[in-house]
Amino acid sequence: MRVLFAGTPPLAVPSLEALAGSSHEVAGVLTAPDRPSGRGRTVRSSAVKQRAEELRLPVLSPERLGSQARMEVEALEPELLACFAYGRIFGPRFLALFESGGVNVHPSLLPRHRGPTPIPAAILCGDAETGVTIQSVSREVDAGDIYLQERMVLTGEETSESLAQALAPLGARMLVDVIDAIGSGTARAVAQDHARATHTRVVRKEDGRIDWSLPAVQIDRMVRAYTPWPRAYTSLRGEHLAILACEPLSLAGGSPPGTVVRVDTSRGILVETGNGLLALRKLQLQSRKPLEWRSFLNGAPDMLGLVLGGS
Repeated sequence: MRVLFAGTPPLAVPSLEALAGSSHEVAGVLTAPDRPSGRGRTVRSSAVKQRAEELRLPVLSPERLGSQARMEVEALEPELLACFAYGRIFGPRFLALFESGGVNVHPSLLPRHRGPTPIPAAILCGDAETGVTIQSVSREVDAGDIYLQERMVLTGEETSESLAQALAPLGARMLVDVIDAIGSGTARAVAQDHARATHTRVVRKEDGRIDWSLPAVQIDRMVRAYTPWPRAYTSLRGEHLAILACEPLSLAGGSPPGTVVRVDTSRGILVETGNGLLALRKLQLQSRKPLEWRSFLNGAPDMLGLVLGGS
């Protein structure tokens, strides 16, 4: 089949590579336009565009999916749309360009965690498992019929970064399997149970701010869910302090939440929370390099007794 692949972030790259290496023909690649990023605001292409160009595939990066974009897509003569984290909703006139419809890779067990941030959502919710769903593209976000779904048990130690790295190749394999089935006429899809749907939203930078009155277990989930972005953070003497790794403990110190109560020689810097202690294991002050907790204490020997999050 001739497939138009739509995707943007690194998470989608393995799926593009799998399609390019399959028996199907990638007619072209649709991705987000180049954007300025980083401190220097250097204009950069998406990860998918960079890989597509390396594979010498036609690339389309329209600002909007209007009539001009539809004409360019139609000229590629694709039969099927395959999407993974493209970042925009497809309208009916765009979807009408594909005689075999469209399929979407979603890194959750739909109908749970529909929307743009299913990976951090699974960590924040403390889910025991997650997975990948291949669904038909529908007008309502992530509400399409399910072609294939595979599960993955979570250990409770995953970060969004590590979980994405595990789910991306799984989604790539599943996508090719589903397109194979569509091409052979053997694909079957079942409707989702919409009554069980949960929804996610775009993560904002301020979501990473730690509320020390939360339980230690929940703050640990924040640290893992917001790695690599926006990172969970607090303040130390008015300076921005990112918490990069930690461990929740069932112990309690009896101090106000946010108080640095003591140092555990095997676990790290212990901070009081709303329920239990949180052992800080890796930290980073703004504009400085990340440090393991022992090295961090060398530069902040008077940290004990301070309350994190204050002005």
